[in-house]
Amino acid sequence: MRDASILVLATGGTIAGEAGSAVRADYRPGQIDIADFLAAFAQLGVPACLTGRQIANIGSEDISVELWRELHAALHEAMNDPAIDAVIVTHGTDTAEETAFLLDLTLPTEKPVVLVGAMRAADAVGSDGLRNFANAVRVAADPQASGRGVLLVMGDQVLSARDARKARTGGTSAFAGFPRGPVALATPSALDWLQPPHRSGEPARFVFPNSFPYVPVLFAYAAMGAAEVERLRNAGAAGLVLAGFGSGNMPDAVRTALTKAAAAGVPVVRATRVDEGLVDREPQDDASRFVAARALGPAKARILLQLLIASGVTDPADIQAAFDRR
Repeated sequence: MRDASILVLATGGTIAGEAGSAVRADYRPGQIDIADFLAAFAQLGVPACLTGRQIANIGSEDISVELWRELHAALHEAMNDPAIDAVIVTHGTDTAEETAFLLDLTLPTEKPVVLVGAMRAADAVGSDGLRNFANAVRVAADPQASGRGVLLVMGDQVLSARDARKARTGGTSAFAGFPRGPVALATPSALDWLQPPHRSGEPARFVFPNSFPYVPVLFAYAAMGAAEVERLRNAGAAGLVLAGFGSGNMPDAVRTALTKAAAAGVPVVRATRVDEGLVDREPQDDASRFVAARALGPAKARILLQLLIASGVTDPADIQAAFDRR
Protein backbone atom coordinates (compact mmCIF):
# COMPACT_ATOMS: atom_id res chain seq x y z
CA MET A 1 0.00 0.00 0.00
CA ARG A 2 1.46 3.36 -1.04
CA ASP A 3 1.99 6.25 1.34
CA ALA A 4 -0.62 8.99 1.05
CA SER A 5 0.43 11.90 -1.17
CA ILE A 6 0.23 14.99 1.05
CA LEU A 7 0.63 18.58 -0.07
CA VAL A 8 2.07 20.88 2.60
CA LEU A 9 1.10 24.55 2.28
CA ALA A 10 3.35 26.66 4.50
CA THR A 11 2.38 30.06 5.89
CA GLY A 12 5.04 30.52 8.59
CA GLY A 13 4.39 30.89 12.30
CA THR A 14 6.30 29.57 15.30
CA ILE A 15 6.64 26.15 13.69
CA ALA A 16 8.95 27.89 11.19
CA GLY A 17 10.42 30.26 13.79
CA GLU A 18 13.93 30.63 15.17
CA ALA A 19 15.40 32.43 18.17
CA GLY A 20 19.10 31.92 17.51
CA SER A 21 19.38 30.40 20.98
CA ALA A 22 17.88 27.35 22.61
CA VAL A 23 16.91 29.29 25.74
CA ARG A 24 15.73 32.70 24.51
CA ALA A 25 12.08 33.52 25.18
CA ASP A 26 11.76 35.80 22.16
CA TYR A 27 12.04 34.54 18.59
CA ARG A 28 11.16 35.45 15.03
CA PRO A 29 8.32 33.46 13.43
CA GLY A 30 8.42 32.42 9.80
CA GLN A 31 12.19 32.01 9.32
CA ILE A 32 12.44 28.45 7.95
CA ASP A 33 11.53 27.71 4.35
CA ILE A 34 9.22 24.75 3.82
CA ALA A 35 11.86 22.89 1.80
CA ASP A 36 14.29 23.09 4.73
CA PHE A 37 11.55 22.16 7.20
CA LEU A 38 10.61 19.06 5.19
CA ALA A 39 14.29 18.10 4.88
CA ALA A 40 14.59 18.22 8.67
CA PHE A 41 11.39 16.21 9.04
CA ALA A 42 12.70 13.56 6.63
CA GLN A 43 15.54 12.86 9.08
CA LEU A 44 12.97 11.49 11.54
CA GLY A 45 12.27 8.53 9.27
CA VAL A 46 8.48 8.95 9.32
CA PRO A 47 7.01 7.27 6.21
CA ALA A 48 5.42 10.02 4.16
CA CYS A 49 5.13 11.33 0.60
CA LEU A 50 5.24 15.10 1.07
CA THR A 51 5.37 18.01 -1.35
CA GLY A 52 5.84 21.53 -0.03
CA ARG A 53 4.66 24.92 -1.27
CA GLN A 54 5.37 28.24 0.42
CA ILE A 55 2.29 30.47 0.54
CA ALA A 56 3.77 32.94 3.05
CA ASN A 57 6.31 33.01 5.87
CA ILE A 58 4.83 35.31 8.50
CA GLY A 59 3.60 35.41 12.05
CA SER A 60 -0.11 34.62 11.89
CA GLU A 61 -0.97 37.91 13.57
CA ASP A 62 -0.28 39.34 10.10
CA ILE A 63 -2.66 37.03 8.22
CA SER A 64 -4.67 38.95 5.64
CA VAL A 65 -7.67 38.45 3.39
CA GLU A 66 -5.25 38.31 0.44
CA LEU A 67 -3.31 35.45 2.02
CA TRP A 68 -6.54 33.69 2.96
CA ARG A 69 -7.60 33.96 -0.67
CA GLU A 70 -4.30 32.55 -1.95
CA LEU A 71 -4.40 29.73 0.59
CA HIS A 72 -8.01 28.89 -0.26
CA ALA A 73 -7.21 28.85 -4.00
CA ALA A 74 -4.31 26.44 -3.42
CA LEU A 75 -6.54 24.18 -1.32
CA HIS A 76 -9.34 24.30 -3.87
CA GLU A 77 -6.85 23.25 -6.56
CA ALA A 78 -5.63 20.39 -4.35
CA MET A 79 -9.21 19.23 -3.73
CA ASN A 80 -9.57 18.77 -7.49
CA ASP A 81 -6.18 17.11 -8.05
CA PRO A 82 -6.50 13.29 -8.02
CA ALA A 83 -2.77 12.98 -7.30
CA ILE A 84 -3.16 14.67 -3.91
CA ASP A 85 -4.74 12.69 -1.06
CA ALA A 86 -4.64 15.30 1.71
CA VAL A 87 -3.32 18.75 2.59
CA ILE A 88 -1.46 20.01 5.66
CA VAL A 89 -1.25 23.76 6.35
CA THR A 90 1.51 24.98 8.65
CA HIS A 91 0.28 28.09 10.44
CA GLY A 92 0.98 30.36 13.37
CA THR A 93 -1.16 29.72 16.42
CA ASP A 94 -2.43 33.27 17.03
CA THR A 95 -5.06 33.15 14.28
CA ALA A 96 -5.06 29.42 13.49
CA GLU A 97 -8.61 28.99 14.79
CA GLU A 98 -9.90 31.72 12.47
CA THR A 99 -8.13 30.39 9.38
CA ALA A 100 -9.23 26.84 10.17
CA PHE A 101 -12.85 27.90 10.65
CA LEU A 102 -12.91 29.98 7.46
CA LEU A 103 -11.53 27.06 5.46
CA ASP A 104 -13.90 24.66 7.19
CA LEU A 105 -16.87 26.70 5.95
CA THR A 106 -15.59 27.21 2.40
CA LEU A 107 -14.11 23.82 1.44
CA PRO A 108 -15.69 20.42 0.69
CA THR A 109 -14.95 17.52 3.01
CA GLU A 110 -13.82 14.72 0.71
CA LYS A 111 -10.09 15.10 1.45
CA PRO A 112 -8.46 15.71 4.83
CA VAL A 113 -7.27 19.26 5.49
CA VAL A 114 -5.13 19.61 8.62
CA LEU A 115 -3.72 22.80 10.18
CA VAL A 116 -0.69 22.44 12.41
CA GLY A 117 1.53 24.82 14.32
CA ALA A 118 3.87 25.02 17.29
CA MET A 119 4.20 26.91 20.55
CA ARG A 120 8.01 26.80 20.69
CA ALA A 121 10.45 27.90 18.02
CA ALA A 122 12.29 25.27 16.04
CA ASP A 123 15.60 25.88 17.84
CA ALA A 124 14.11 26.13 21.36
CA VAL A 125 14.59 23.52 24.07
CA GLY A 126 11.61 21.17 23.89
CA SER A 127 10.43 22.47 20.51
CA ASP A 128 7.08 20.90 19.62
CA GLY A 129 7.05 21.67 15.91
CA LEU A 130 8.34 18.44 14.41
CA ARG A 131 6.26 16.31 16.79
CA ASN A 132 3.10 18.23 15.97
CA PHE A 133 3.91 17.95 12.28
CA ALA A 134 4.50 14.19 12.57
CA ASN A 135 1.10 13.91 14.26
CA ALA A 136 -0.46 15.98 11.47
CA VAL A 137 1.05 13.67 8.85
CA ARG A 138 -0.41 10.65 10.62
CA VAL A 139 -3.85 12.29 10.74
CA ALA A 140 -3.80 13.54 7.14
CA ALA A 141 -2.75 10.12 5.86
CA ASP A 142 -5.62 8.34 7.63
CA PRO A 143 -8.72 7.77 5.45
CA GLN A 144 -10.89 8.32 8.54
CA ALA A 145 -9.79 11.96 8.60
CA SER A 146 -12.06 12.78 5.67
CA GLY A 147 -15.65 13.83 6.29
CA ARG A 148 -14.68 15.78 9.41
CA GLY A 149 -14.15 19.23 7.95
CA VAL A 150 -10.88 21.04 8.61
CA LEU A 151 -8.87 19.71 11.55
CA LEU A 152 -6.29 21.33 13.83
CA VAL A 153 -3.49 19.21 15.31
CA MET A 154 -1.69 20.56 18.38
CA GLY A 155 -0.34 19.04 21.59
CA ASP A 156 -1.20 15.42 20.68
CA GLN A 157 -4.85 16.39 20.17
CA VAL A 158 -6.92 16.56 16.99
CA LEU A 159 -9.55 19.29 17.16
CA SER A 160 -12.37 20.13 14.79
CA ALA A 161 -12.15 23.64 13.33
CA ARG A 162 -15.64 24.36 14.69
CA ASP A 163 -14.42 23.71 18.27
CA ALA A 164 -10.71 24.61 18.28
CA ARG A 165 -9.58 27.67 20.20
CA LYS A 166 -6.33 28.93 21.63
CA ALA A 167 -6.92 28.81 25.37
CA ARG A 168 -3.44 29.56 26.79
CA THR A 169 -0.66 31.96 25.88
CA GLY A 170 2.11 29.43 26.46
CA GLY A 171 2.90 25.75 26.88
CA THR A 172 2.56 23.00 24.32
CA SER A 173 -1.05 22.26 25.32
CA ALA A 174 -2.28 25.73 24.41
CA PHE A 175 -5.35 24.66 22.42
CA ALA A 176 -8.68 23.30 23.60
CA GLY A 177 -11.91 22.20 21.98
CA PHE A 178 -15.27 23.60 23.03
CA PRO A 179 -17.91 22.31 23.36
CA ARG A 180 -17.01 18.88 21.99
CA GLY A 181 -13.36 18.42 22.98
CA PRO A 182 -10.85 16.55 20.79
CA VAL A 183 -12.07 14.34 17.95
CA ALA A 184 -8.92 12.20 18.21
CA LEU A 185 -5.68 11.71 20.10
CA ALA A 186 -2.55 11.51 17.96
CA THR A 187 1.12 10.68 18.44
CA PRO A 188 3.73 9.87 15.80
CA SER A 189 3.01 6.18 16.43
CA ALA A 190 -0.73 6.05 17.17
CA LEU A 191 -4.04 7.65 16.21
CA ASP A 192 -7.28 7.06 18.09
CA TRP A 193 -10.51 8.61 16.82
CA LEU A 194 -12.89 9.57 19.62
CA GLN A 195 -15.81 10.89 17.56
CA PRO A 196 -17.38 9.83 14.24
CA PRO A 197 -17.19 11.99 11.11
CA HIS A 198 -19.89 14.67 11.17
CA ARG A 199 -19.65 16.07 7.63
CA SER A 200 -19.19 13.06 5.34
CA GLY A 201 -19.61 13.97 1.67
CA GLU A 202 -20.60 17.59 2.33
CA PRO A 203 -19.85 20.28 -0.24
CA ALA A 204 -18.53 23.67 0.86
CA ARG A 205 -21.14 25.49 2.94
CA PHE A 206 -20.18 28.91 1.57
CA VAL A 207 -18.52 30.25 -1.55
CA PHE A 208 -15.29 32.02 -0.68
CA PRO A 209 -16.36 35.68 -0.94
CA ASN A 210 -15.02 38.17 -3.45
CA SER A 211 -14.76 40.65 -0.59
CA PHE A 212 -15.21 40.40 3.17
CA PRO A 213 -17.70 42.84 4.70
CA TYR A 214 -16.47 44.97 7.56
CA VAL A 215 -17.59 43.21 10.76
CA PRO A 216 -15.77 44.48 13.86
CA VAL A 217 -15.79 42.89 17.31
CA LEU A 218 -16.98 45.15 20.14
CA PHE A 219 -15.37 44.24 23.48
CA ALA A 220 -17.59 44.91 26.50
CA TYR A 221 -16.12 46.48 29.61
CA ALA A 222 -17.37 48.02 32.84
CA ALA A 223 -18.93 51.51 32.56
CA MET A 224 -19.03 51.22 28.78
CA GLY A 225 -21.22 53.66 26.87
CA ALA A 226 -22.78 53.80 23.42
CA ALA A 227 -20.05 55.88 21.75
CA GLU A 228 -18.11 52.89 20.40
CA VAL A 229 -21.21 51.41 18.78
CA GLU A 230 -21.87 54.71 17.02
CA ARG A 231 -18.23 55.00 15.96
CA LEU A 232 -18.26 51.56 14.35
CA ARG A 233 -21.57 52.23 12.61
CA ASN A 234 -20.22 55.50 11.25
CA ALA A 235 -17.15 53.63 10.02
CA GLY A 236 -19.41 51.48 7.84
CA ALA A 237 -19.82 48.28 9.85
CA ALA A 238 -21.94 45.80 7.89
CA GLY A 239 -22.42 43.71 11.03
CA LEU A 240 -21.36 43.80 14.67
CA VAL A 241 -20.20 41.08 17.06
CA LEU A 242 -20.34 41.82 20.77
CA ALA A 243 -17.81 40.12 23.04
CA GLY A 244 -20.11 40.59 25.99
CA PHE A 245 -20.02 39.91 29.69
CA GLY A 246 -21.02 36.46 30.92
CA SER A 247 -23.54 34.94 28.54
CA GLY A 248 -23.37 37.85 26.10
CA ASN A 249 -24.54 40.62 28.42
CA MET A 250 -23.95 44.36 27.97
CA PRO A 251 -24.68 47.71 29.65
CA ASP A 252 -28.11 49.21 28.94
CA ALA A 253 -26.62 52.06 26.89
CA VAL A 254 -24.84 49.58 24.65
CA ARG A 255 -27.98 47.45 24.32
CA THR A 256 -29.97 50.49 23.21
CA ALA A 257 -27.35 51.45 20.63
CA LEU A 258 -27.05 47.90 19.27
CA THR A 259 -30.84 47.58 19.10
CA LYS A 260 -30.92 50.72 16.95
CA ALA A 261 -28.20 49.25 14.73
CA ALA A 262 -30.12 46.00 14.30
CA ALA A 263 -33.33 47.91 13.52
CA ALA A 264 -31.40 49.74 10.79
CA GLY A 265 -30.42 46.42 9.18
CA VAL A 266 -26.98 45.89 10.74
CA PRO A 267 -26.86 42.27 12.04
CA VAL A 268 -25.79 42.06 15.68
CA VAL A 269 -24.40 38.87 17.24
CA ARG A 270 -24.06 38.45 21.00
CA ALA A 271 -20.97 36.41 21.90
CA THR A 272 -18.99 36.35 25.15
CA ARG A 273 -15.58 37.51 26.26
CA VAL A 274 -15.59 34.58 28.73
CA ASP A 275 -13.17 31.80 27.83
CA GLU A 276 -15.77 29.03 27.62
CA GLY A 277 -19.53 28.65 27.58
CA LEU A 278 -22.65 28.83 25.43
CA VAL A 279 -24.46 32.05 24.62
CA ASP A 280 -28.13 31.12 24.28
CA ARG A 281 -31.02 33.25 23.12
CA GLU A 282 -32.67 35.41 25.75
CA PRO A 283 -36.18 36.91 25.81
CA GLN A 284 -34.99 40.37 24.68
CA ASP A 285 -33.34 39.02 21.54
CA ASP A 286 -36.56 38.86 19.52
CA ALA A 287 -37.43 42.49 20.16
CA SER A 288 -33.82 43.63 19.72
CA ARG A 289 -33.30 41.49 16.58
CA PHE A 290 -30.10 40.08 18.10
CA VAL A 291 -28.45 36.76 17.25
CA ALA A 292 -26.97 34.48 19.94
CA ALA A 293 -23.51 33.14 19.06
CA ARG A 294 -24.15 29.79 20.81
CA ALA A 295 -20.78 27.93 21.03
CA LEU A 296 -18.79 30.30 18.82
CA GLY A 297 -16.44 32.80 20.42
CA PRO A 298 -16.20 36.35 19.06
CA ALA A 299 -13.46 35.62 16.49
CA LYS A 300 -15.32 32.73 14.86
CA ALA A 301 -18.67 34.49 15.17
CA ARG A 302 -17.16 37.30 13.13
CA ILE A 303 -16.01 34.89 10.39
CA LEU A 304 -19.42 33.23 10.13
CA LEU A 305 -21.26 36.57 10.11
CA GLN A 306 -18.96 37.87 7.37
CA LEU A 307 -19.68 34.84 5.19
CA LEU A 308 -23.41 35.11 5.79
CA ILE A 309 -23.54 38.81 4.92
CA ALA A 310 -21.35 38.23 1.85
CA SER A 311 -23.86 35.55 0.79
CA GLY A 312 -26.77 37.99 1.14
CA VAL A 313 -28.06 36.55 4.43
CA THR A 314 -29.00 39.42 6.76
CA ASP A 315 -32.30 38.37 8.35
CA PRO A 316 -31.72 37.68 12.08
CA ALA A 317 -33.73 34.45 12.02
CA ASP A 318 -31.69 33.07 9.11
CA ILE A 319 -28.44 34.14 10.75
CA GLN A 320 -29.53 32.50 14.02
CA ALA A 321 -30.25 29.26 12.14
CA ALA A 322 -26.69 29.27 10.80
CA PHE A 323 -25.23 29.80 14.29
CA ASP A 324 -27.46 27.08 15.72
CA ARG A 325 -26.14 24.66 13.09
CA ARG A 326 -22.59 24.91 14.38
